[in-house]
Amino acid sequence: MLCCEASPKLRESHAGARHWNGAGMAGLEKVETAMPKPTLISIVEDDQPFRESMKKLMTALGYTVEAFPSAADFLASPLLAATACLVTDVQMPGMTGVQLHRHLIDAGYAIPTILVTAYPDEIARGRAMKDGIVCYLRKPVDDDHLQRCLRSALESGKPHAESS
Repeated sequence: MLCCEASPKLRESHAGARHWNGAGMAGLEKVETAMPKPTLISIVEDDQPFRESMKKLMTALGYTVEAFPSAADFLASPLLAATACLVTDVQMPGMTGVQLHRHLIDAGYAIPTILVTAYPDEIARGRAMKDGIVCYLRKPVDDDHLQRCLRSALESGKPHAESS
């Protein structure tokens, strides 16, 4: 793991998961040298505070990140083709994360996708994993688990065995 020590700049959430508070991240120097800068992660999330928090966390982990408030905004972006990994909410107005993933596949974009949800459902999780989703994570997202999923998505695009 690239960042496995607790830092005073990390806070505990109500579910016990570590989350970045925007002030810093332990071991950041190691992460930045380990991750190539051109790797673009796109976040599609309708909840602005969560979207901004995820962007700050992934930027601190050394990724280049762009965030979009809706699937439509992402699909209209010139960055669509440059996206190496997509992190998207499951429940969003207009187009859900699952619908977005299917739309991308149908349009010829095989972007490794990580779904996040505040409402985990085992049946939906199973379907999503069969459809090629790399990870299915519940909110609040555990930073270490997200980091493992990002590495898995970027290395192979294959599903991560520990999706929760």
